[in-house]
Amino acid sequence: MMFVMANFWPIAALLLTGVSGLILLSSKPKWNDYISFGLIVGGIVTAWVILHPSQTPLMDDARKVQAVIGIGTPVLLEFQSPY
Repeated sequence: MMFVMANFWPIAALLLTGVSGLILLSSKPKWNDYISFGLIVGGIVTAWVILHPSQTPLMDDARKVQAVIGIGTPVLLEFQSPY
């Protein structure tokens, strides 16, 4: 169950691509069908490139905070999910 929860969006994208491919390309596809399928795949790839989590320049700040923890300096930690 945890695998499905952690990988929901890639699995959903694969299912959407597969279903749209079956619907559009199953019976004598025309150029419009290929273009539609290409736009769907392109939209999914574009959304992934824009929305996927990646490291930020703030990772150096996290290392500074980790160095300060435990030496008596108060530290405010804010936890955020990369997803």
